[in-house]
Amino acid sequence: MMAGPRNAKLADQIQVILASTIQNRIKDPRLGFMTITEVRLTGDNREATAFYTVLGDEEARKGTAAALESAKGLLRSTVGQQLGLKFTPTLAFVLDATPDTARHIEDLLAQVQATDAASAAASAGKEFAGEADPYRKPRETEDEIQ
Repeated sequence: MMAGPRNAKLADQIQVILASTIQNRIKDPRLGFMTITEVRLTGDNREATAFYTVLGDEEARKGTAAALESAKGLLRSTVGQQLGLKFTPTLAFVLDATPDTARHIEDLLAQVQATDAASAAASAGKEFAGEADPYRKPRETEDEIQ
């Protein structure tokens, strides 16, 4: 929950600091190829949640999560040193579900497209069971026709 442009700017700065520190200073072999996608701060700037994505399988995700958890103290102290805040926010790392959600939505759209194509192929050359215009119309009287 962000409250204002100062929080947004601070979150962006924390994102840049985290990304560069992870790339340059963290030498944990469990750390996979990862990207910090977003950082969200609480309204009082006491807690920062960093969302990240990992390229690879489930094992790479678990290893990266463990590496980030063990490097949390170093990352927090680096953020505090570089920003010079009175209180350095606590860090929480959360695997970003956006790529998985997007992949799931794309799969669902592909299924719907295939079903639509099958329905269109099945209905080719077919006619409706009733009349062409199935709606009731008021009866016309002799006077209205003439």
